[in-house]
Amino acid sequence: MRIDAYLSHLMLLLLVSVAVLHANASQSQQAQLEKFILSRKARTSGSNKASVRESGVRAKSSLHYLQAQAGYLGSDQSALKAADMIRALPGQPHVDFDQYSGYVTVDEKHGRALFYYFVEAPQDASSKPLLLWLNGGPGCSSFGYGAMLELGPFRVNFDNTTLRLNKYAWNKEANVIFLESPAGVGFSYSNTTSDYDESGDSKTAEDAYIFLVNWLERFPEYKTRAFYISGESYAGHYVPQLAATILSHNLYNNRTIVNLQGILVGNPYLDEYKNQKGRFEYLWNHGVLSDEAWANITNHCSFNSSDNKLCSEFYAWYDFGPIDPYDIYAPICIDEPDGSYHSSSYLPGYNACDYYPTVTYLNDPVVQEAFHARKTEWSGCSDVIVDWKDAPESMVPTLQWLIMHGLPVWLFSGDFDAICPLTATRYSIQDLNISVTTPWRPWTAKMEVGGYVQQYAGGFTFITVRAAGHMVPSVQPERALILLNYFLKGVLPPYIQER
Repeated sequence: MRIDAYLSHLMLLLLVSVAVLHANASQSQQAQLEKFILSRKARTSGSNKASVRESGVRAKSSLHYLQAQAGYLGSDQSALKAADMIRALPGQPHVDFDQYSGYVTVDEKHGRALFYYFVEAPQDASSKPLLLWLNGGPGCSSFGYGAMLELGPFRVNFDNTTLRLNKYAWNKEANVIFLESPAGVGFSYSNTTSDYDESGDSKTAEDAYIFLVNWLERFPEYKTRAFYISGESYAGHYVPQLAATILSHNLYNNRTIVNLQGILVGNPYLDEYKNQKGRFEYLWNHGVLSDEAWANITNHCSFNSSDNKLCSEFYAWYDFGPIDPYDIYAPICIDEPDGSYHSSSYLPGYNACDYYPTVTYLNDPVVQEAFHARKTEWSGCSDVIVDWKDAPESMVPTLQWLIMHGLPVWLFSGDFDAICPLTATRYSIQDLNISVTTPWRPWTAKMEVGGYVQQYAGGFTFITVRAAGHMVPSVQPERALILLNYFLKGVLPPYIQER
């Protein structure tokens, strides 16, 4: 590249940094969930019965719709697969695996298409399972967060232009798809803007199912491969509902359309009221809330639909201080008045400001072209949640349905997260009303406690990851990869005591 062209490119990146970077800081995955929780308090909640109904009979009611949307289902898509192959990304180090990205149409009439990024395993890709990763929000990017900040093969360096390898990328254990969902998130889009007003849990699950069926036509070598779904945060809704949709269609058609073998969800948002109860209990137990604040909340809140406005007011008045409530012991990113930024302290392998270079990199037109993405102003989260149409107040009935149908369900919690904390997940697990088969015990990673695990009837498993926050693979990448390895094997991680 000529020097003048190189300088022009750097100037463009600088302008992107100034115009886009800080504008997106408030649109983090964390802030998005907070906005959603607050919006839920302003309107009537969904019902548990709706969740059961969607799980059990969705296949029959939506079958014809889904078949109609699978526009090129069954056609030869080898040319589309070849076009999606990424030869190399800007600033990428050498890799020994194939990667693809592009769009899969989920509604031809409306022009609705979902963007995906797919990385194959560097060794034995043909024998490793297929895994779909979904971030939450709702409305946040599984590509920008999951792939670029958590479990994907690369991280963006602080020069905003080059990539480094992630030593603990999940494609070491599986072939991984990162899906930006629903339409309107990240690079995913619809040519019919009214589609964005229809965003909700059901539509998200239906579109993700259509995506999978069509994606498997594009990559037919994965049609019979063992398939798993994983995610975090509001994926506590996305993952179980997509799993229920897949199983429903398999049952209704009396054949395996998608070979789903299990789900793995981290720090899941499962129950509107139990999440609030567990959240404030966690904050009090970890010294963030005073005794007086905790007393006021417990005296005025029942953590169910009978809670009134006075209860809601107690949610808003306390002050966290300058900490990250999604990882209460991690450094935070400090924004300086001159526009610079830095991590407040040092934590090996983690930088609280990694989101900034990621946003700049993904807004580089050359990078967007390399990913086969439409030129757009990419942001980590979208405002599609403004009119989020449906969200059952509890996912417990859906989890019960999945367990009843023999699907392995693993939930994991980073134990430093105060927003979707392990206390909240425990309350929802109690509501499942299933018996313990393997009592609570430590599991180890390199002779050190990696967390704790307990297994229940039907193979349901709850596992914690020690010293991790909301985004477990970001803060504790090695422990997250170990957890994934044992989940895919279908066995609990071992407790190896030091001799």
